[in-house]
Parts: sequence; structure tokens; C-alpha cells
Amino acid sequence: MTGLELLMLLLVLVLVLGAAQLVQAARPFIVNAVVGLLVVYLAQVVFGIGVALTPIALAIVAIGGFPGSLLVILLSVFDVAFVP
Repeated sequence: MTGLELLMLLLVLVLVLGAAQLVQAARPFIVNAVVGLLVVYLAQVVFGIGVALTPIALAIVAIGGFPGSLLVILLSVFDVAFVP
């Protein structure tokens, strides 16, 4: 192995470890987003509740997770916001 190959191997190792840390830090956000979107989807399909999925509504659902999705659904049901 040459010095360049060792340097490239070390660089790839650092990048992989950095990516793993990034994914680990983003995992709660990803879980919140999936759960929230699943709740909104089930509300639309199973219960027939119409919710307009605007970028703001998606941000609330993604950050808030289950409580955020309930907030968006309730605001839509009471014709306050996110009404289709």
C-alpha cells in the first residue's frame, strides 16, 4: 500500500463514521416524521378527514410527530387551517 492509498482509506473511514453520526442524530426526527405522516394518512383514508398538506402542515407534522399531526387534523376539522 502506498501513502496515498492509506490516506484515502483513512478519509473514507472518517466520512463513514461522520455519516453514521449524522444518521444517528437524525433518527428521532425521521421517526417523528414517519409517525406523524402515517397518522395524517390514516385520518384521510380510514376516517375520511380532509387535510390540505401544505409545506407548513408537513413541517408541523414532521417536527411534532403524533401531537403535531393531531394538531393539524384538529385545525382542519374545525376549519381553522389546512382545509382542503
